[in-house]
Amino acid sequence: MSKHNAIVFIYIDEESNPIAELQTPIVFNLDTTKLSDGEHTLKIISRFDNKEGLKIIHFNVRNGPIIHMEGLSDNETVNGTLPLMLNAYDTGRNQSFIIKGSENPRTIPVWVWVIALVFIAWAAFYIVTNFSL
Repeated sequence: MSKHNAIVFIYIDEESNPIAELQTPIVFNLDTTKLSDGEHTLKIISRFDNKEGLKIIHFNVRNGPIIHMEGLSDNETVNGTLPLMLNAYDTGRNQSFIIKGSENPRTIPVWVWVIALVFIAWAAFYIVTNFSL
């Protein structure tokens, strides 16, 4: 072991064997495609001389397709027949800028309709009052 660098051991979840043993400084690429979707824990143990450090990071993996549903929310109280609009799509693996959910059709919110109608009513009032003969 070098006198100027620490050794780090990287663990995923509750595994007893580290996925990597590295000498710092290092850039480490964590491949989440090998992990199941859901909550995971990254545990990093560092050793320098006779001292040991610990860092634990909780994170969520979402490699599978994104599922969007409109018409029902978590813990919502409902009755009758519900029309549900479902869509599932992949965000791709590239690092380019993608607006989240841009491929997903969504209905126009009620507040947008209200603002548009108020504006149209104001414009009609303005035209009638200022341009009447």
